This record gives sequence, C-alpha cells and structure tokens, in this order.
Amino acid sequence: MPHVVLVLVESVNDYLHMLENQGYELILAPTPASRAEAIARHGARIDAVLTRGPLGLQADEMAALPLLRIICVIGAGFEQVDLQAASNQGITVTFGAGANASSVADHAMALLLSVVRGIPQADASIRRNEWVKVRQPSLSGKRMGIIGLGAIGAAIAKRAAHGFDMSIRYHSRQPHPDSPYTYCASVLELAAAVDFLMIATPGGSATHHLVNARVLDALGSEGYLINIARGSVVDTQALISALTAGKIAGAGLDVFEDEPRVPDPLKTLGNVVMTPHVAGQSPDAVEATVQLVVDNLRAFFAGKPVLTPVPLPHPA
Repeated sequence: MPHVVLVLVESVNDYLHMLENQGYELILAPTPASRAEAIARHGARIDAVLTRGPLGLQADEMAALPLLRIICVIGAGFEQVDLQAASNQGITVTFGAGANASSVADHAMALLLSVVRGIPQADASIRRNEWVKVRQPSLSGKRMGIIGLGAIGAAIAKRAAHGFDMSIRYHSRQPHPDSPYTYCASVLELAAAVDFLMIATPGGSATHHLVNARVLDALGSEGYLINIARGSVVDTQALISALTAGKIAGAGLDVFEDEPRVPDPLKTLGNVVMTPHVAGQSPDAVEATVQLVVDNLRAFFAGKPVLTPVPLPHPA
C-alpha cells in the first residue's frame, strides 16, 4: 500500500511529480472546502500531510487522521501547526529550513534596493513620459539590522556585508557565538542602531507584533523596514501610521497580516514597495523545498531520523 499524502499547499504543484515518482499517493486540497472534504473522505488513509506555516494543521484535523505520522511544512515557518497536538499524538513535524534561503535573501535585497532607490517611482515616471530625477540614498556602507539570524537571515547578512559593504547587527533569541556580526539584546536596541531593518524571524505568538510603534520610532525618519518573514511580526496599523507621518522613510513588504488582503492605506503610500508573498518562489527554491520533503519522508518511513525536525513540546 502506498503512503497517502494530503497536500494542502498550491505553490508547489509543478513539482509534486517528485513525490509521485517516489510512489506516494497525493490528495490535493488547496482550499478550505476541499481540505475539509478530503479529511472527511480520506482521513482514515492519510499518513502524511504537506502544508505551510500560515495554513498549518489543527488539533481537530489531526484527531480526524488516525494514521497520520508525519507533517511536512514547506518554508521556515510553522506557526499554525498545533505542535502540542502533534506531540500528544506522536506525530513528527518537519520544516523547510534553508531550502529557499537564497531566493528569499535575493528578494529581500531586491525590495530594499527598490524602496531605497525609488525604482518603482522612477519606472512609473518614465512610462508617463516624464524625466524626473530624484536623489535617493545609497546602500553601500550603511548599517543593516536583521531580526532572526537563521538560514535566511544569514544569507541576507552575507549579501549585505559582502555585496554592499554594510555593517551588520542582529537580534535573535540567543546570540550566535560563531557569528562575525554584532548582537543586540533587543529589537528596540537593534532598530535604534541601524539604517535598514530586515525581518527574517519565524511567525507565531512569540514574535507577534515584535515590530511595534516604539521600534519604528527607534528606526527613525531615515530608516527603512523590509519584511520577508511573516506579516504578524509587524503591527500593521503602527507601520501605516509611521509611513504616513514620515516617522520611517519607507518599507518593502512581501508578507502581510491577513493575506491575501492588504490594507488599502498601504496601496496608496508612495514609500512602500509590495510583492504578494513570492520571496521563496523561484523555481530553484521550490524544487529544493519539495526535494527536502521527499528526503524527510524517505528517511521517516525508512525508520531513520528526519533531516529537519521541528522541536516539539513534551506530550500533555
């Protein structure tokens, strides 16, 4: 009997043949309605789930999947997966640590360049047959702060330090003793010390609204915020207020608190560059992400340790 994988994501469809080639039976359920129907109809056969952080998997859904043994989360975040429920049921959880780090880091720098150098505005002016030259800040030699120095944060730091000669400071739950960068004990301290603040930390309750009005005030009127992590890390209303009042110079956003809904005020501001959560969506990154899922499933069903386990709480 083949292993049955419930696929809740839609962004990797072009690469699902990599799972099928390994003999897995796939049940695709990318919408809330199809998800509920698939669990009700096929729940007794499903032993693996493929999801992503914002989609997650809840305790009641796990309870409806009696054979479920492993949840594979694509991407670095797993904020909507009920880890306590998984632990209680003895379910292994893996995530896509590092698989799309290069793509996300590239996109982070692209957003930074776009908003700091005013690329969208310059492009739009030419399309209006205008020839408007505006002096914009340079990036070289500036100070970058990174919230979260995991695989993505480290990749951003490498590009900024070696490509743009920036000095790097960071904040994370614990300092990295082997890091060449300067550790800041709080996000507030970090924001006050840098020109560009990059968010590369996981979402979830521990980081909810970590970047708030105080942090934005500390970043200052010449500072720029880039978020390629999770929308929940930033207090959206505080960000809109700061951008509107000129308390920060601009923002580059790939993620939002209530995706795919984006607040209308953000759409009207000229100092914001936005993309629809596509930082990790290069072909190379998606293929690497699915390959990591394949490798984790192969290891798990062979009785070997998975490659990228999510630490789980003790069973309750």
